[in-house]
Amino acid sequence: MSYTGPDFDAPQPRRPRRAPLTVALAALVPGALLGWVVYESVGGSGDSGGSDRAGGAAASRSAASAAPVAPSTLASSASTADDAKKPGDRPRASAPAATGALAGKVILVDPGHNPGNFQHTSEINQQVDIGTNRKECDTTGTSTNDGYTEAQFTLDVSHRLREILEAQGAKVVFTHDDDGPSWGPCVDERARIGNEAHADAAISIHADGVAQGERGFHVILPASVHAGAADTRPIVDASRDLGEHVAGTFVRATGSAPANYVGDGTGLVTREDLGGLNLSTVPKVFIECGNMRDSKDAALVTSGTWRQKAAQGIADGLAGFLNK
Repeated sequence: MSYTGPDFDAPQPRRPRRAPLTVALAALVPGALLGWVVYESVGGSGDSGGSDRAGGAAASRSAASAAPVAPSTLASSASTADDAKKPGDRPRASAPAATGALAGKVILVDPGHNPGNFQHTSEINQQVDIGTNRKECDTTGTSTNDGYTEAQFTLDVSHRLREILEAQGAKVVFTHDDDGPSWGPCVDERARIGNEAHADAAISIHADGVAQGERGFHVILPASVHAGAADTRPIVDASRDLGEHVAGTFVRATGSAPANYVGDGTGLVTREDLGGLNLSTVPKVFIECGNMRDSKDAALVTSGTWRQKAAQGIADGLAGFLNK
């Protein structure tokens, strides 16, 4: 996802980290270092990375996401029948296996955006309440320079993720699927679906759309927000735990490095401007799997082999959180 739209404004200034995070991050270092060695062996980031890039990050985001990229012929177009559907039409939940490491667990998977959003700009531009303020219902998302859209990517990874989780006995609830509504759902509805499912964990799948040379993944954690309809205080600690698990396993499964443009190399970012997090009452994080506008990251996200690794890394993080 780019940082334009309801859940994608420029990140807020980072808050000082609490002491417990130091301990948690220390536990992730061995796995992160192992993932970094693998990452360097297949090409590396090609840039200096780290916090010295923070000053230029906001400007590059604005330039990269100033105008939405139209989907290529690869992108799914909404059918006439789909156009009649609304985001409130609920997607199916999977039937869990009787046994498995995740038997009895409910997991909300939120594929970012929707391939049909390009055909429904007026609908997705409607304002919704995210607790702290009002934002657009949804956005189109970003794409690679060759036209592979973020919405296609997120659905593919989500399908792979669902298969892995179901094999372990989990019940998986989607916010939308490719046989569902032709646009949206809105960010407040995405949160509501997880809340009403009483999910044990929830994750929103995305990819970023920033400047060439800005690479890597990051996991977005909810800040402590108590305003309007939003109250994340009960889920902040659990969501951080979930995010730390996902970040560690994503490194190991994919060989990708934490983002070199946000998060100071930790792969973790806390934000208070995301409706999908602000309105959640269950532990929830977002993951930006890579930068679709960087040629090296684009080669990863367009690879089915790598997307399978990404799904496995996310699944491993969810399992580690739920089975601790």
